[in-house]
Amino acid sequence: MTARRIRIGVKPPTTERWIAARETNPPKSDRYTARLTIDVTPELRSRIKLTAFGRGITVAEMLRQLLEERFPENAGEPS
Repeated sequence: MTARRIRIGVKPPTTERWIAARETNPPKSDRYTARLTIDVTPELRSRIKLTAFGRGITVAEMLRQLLEERFPENAGEPS
């Protein structure tokens, strides 16, 4: 009987390309460092989740977009 090797995953093409890709896409923990917790009704939570799913994005992504639109970076500064 001959032993057969089964490949389970695809190996990155080169170490350099893998490292470069990692540098251009920082982990989420580097981009978002603060956590915000709010209480919502189960019905509102369901509507939020369904809306995000319908848009093909996560709830966190959708809420970040909404908060960015509502609270732009220089909103608190006097004109």
